[in-house]
Amino acid sequence: MKKSFPIARIPRVVIVGGGFGGLSAAKGLAGAACEITLIDRHNYHLFQPLLYQVATAGLSPADIAAPIRGIVGAQRNITVALAAVSGVDTVRSEVIAEGRRISFDFLVLATGAQHAYFGRDDWAFYAPGLKTIDDATYLRRRILLAFERAEAEPDPIERQRLLNFVIVGGGPTGVEMAGAIGTLVRNTVRSEFRRIDPSLARIVLIDRSPRVLGSFSEDLSSAAKDRLKALGVEVLLGRSVEHIDRAGVIVAGERILSNTVIWTAGVSPSPAARWLSAESDHAGRVCVQHDLSVPGHPEIFVVGDTARLDQDGKPLPGVAQVAMQQGRYASRLIALRLAGQPAPPPFRYFDKGNMAVVGKGFAVLESGRLRVSGFPAWLAWAAVHLEFLGQSNLRVSVFLQWVWTYLTGQGGSWLIVNHHGTAPVSTPEAPDLVHLDR
Repeated sequence: MKKSFPIARIPRVVIVGGGFGGLSAAKGLAGAACEITLIDRHNYHLFQPLLYQVATAGLSPADIAAPIRGIVGAQRNITVALAAVSGVDTVRSEVIAEGRRISFDFLVLATGAQHAYFGRDDWAFYAPGLKTIDDATYLRRRILLAFERAEAEPDPIERQRLLNFVIVGGGPTGVEMAGAIGTLVRNTVRSEFRRIDPSLARIVLIDRSPRVLGSFSEDLSSAAKDRLKALGVEVLLGRSVEHIDRAGVIVAGERILSNTVIWTAGVSPSPAARWLSAESDHAGRVCVQHDLSVPGHPEIFVVGDTARLDQDGKPLPGVAQVAMQQGRYASRLIALRLAGQPAPPPFRYFDKGNMAVVGKGFAVLESGRLRVSGFPAWLAWAAVHLEFLGQSNLRVSVFLQWVWTYLTGQGGSWLIVNHHGTAPVSTPEAPDLVHLDR
């Protein structure tokens, strides 16, 4: 159904979310005859794939985030609004954001995902996740404080607990996090501290699946596992976490003492399905049609982690490439409708491949029949990630930091900020370090 507009009024497009999907949609409408309002609760676009490097002191937050206004500043038909969206009025075609009502003719929801603890939200108190800059800086503080306090801790049991790091989840984020901590222990800790024996540090990666990186081929999964072991990471597969508390975790009946538990095992979508009163899958993702629109609302599109769309009998994965391609498709469809032209063919995701880095100078890459591991895959990974950073100045700074780290083994941001601060908003407030009663 085509939508007509009064001659005197320019059509309004509202995009909620300044991530990969939202920005792709906004850029795709650069030449369209419409007014765009891009709403996000942060004033920056975050390159989430590199958050783990901020959490492990390899990069600073400013290296992976760029102001949204700076990215779209040259686009004259867009206005950026800093606000948190709390609902959508589908009857009046309005987005509700902090008491304001922003009307739309077309709406693109690119609201991403958040941590999911599979019904055990109390675990978030002790096992923070990694989705935002606040999460990353909070984890960095906990990791670095663990080393600092272990250096001064006289009790060998407490010192060991401080040096035990547990990562729950064997997907790309968990593997990259475990590899980065392994590299941190083998390099920085060895040279910067005097009393800590790096061999005492215990890094444990836990996943209930039979292998890490389950979306990769078995040979690349095995290569990643071998690399983790070479970095000193214990890989516990086929085991579920039964409990997480202030002392650590319980896995298959075994207690692992740890002050630093990191959750990378799952995410849940934003409440967009509830806002729209739309059909959702068991995970809460909006079930969209093949043009990414919401059934019954051809003017509303949902893209990225919040959308459920099956292709070849399987749901599309929650990765940046899916969000970017869907954002571009939604903008193209809207532009064609505004121009009175026929709609494009149904959306189809083109899989450019998967990548994951496992410590310094090692990655795995899979694209079609191409399977590569080791340094060549790491070079390809680095090139792709540099290309998709928001601004050219970030590409230069991150490239130089990576070269420096690779050649010297020194990290880029060994700073403990807000030493006595609290946990980020997305994580229930927890102490930076919990000392057990002895």
